[in-house]
Amino acid sequence: MKKIILISLLAILILSCKSKSATDTKLDSKTQVAMKGNWTVTSVTYPNSSMMKVNSFELADSQCFVGSTWKFVSNNNKGNFSLNSSKCAAYSTPITWFVNNEGQFILKILDESKARKVKDGYVLKVANLTGNSFQLIDQIDVVGKATAVVYQFSRN
Repeated sequence: MKKIILISLLAILILSCKSKSATDTKLDSKTQVAMKGNWTVTSVTYPNSSMMKVNSFELADSQCFVGSTWKFVSNNNKGNFSLNSSKCAAYSTPITWFVNNEGQFILKILDESKARKVKDGYVLKVANLTGNSFQLIDQIDVVGKATAVVYQFSRN
């Protein structure tokens, strides 16, 4: 009897310590519907940081994202984006995305793969959402210090 109680307590302890994944939380449908549509990244900034070079989404320099066009479809969480800066290589890809109840924007870059085959993605924070603009904030590690990269979006 003591073994059963001990094993039960141990199992409860292990399960209660399990970390919560950004993909395990419920969707924020209201925010997703507000983000539906066509958008342009108008700026990429690094508040409280000196000028630095950031490789965004392991694709290109963050400044290549200025002027990029994004399409978010909220009813099926699909979309796409295109980098079209004259200073950078052109790039376009389908994406899948959603916003969870914790205000986290989850992004998968499909790059000719099915979403279920893509195991890696990105978690950003949604901020300052209005009818015509919003921000996605990525936290990156710069020499052991968390630094924000802010992507400012404007509705087309």
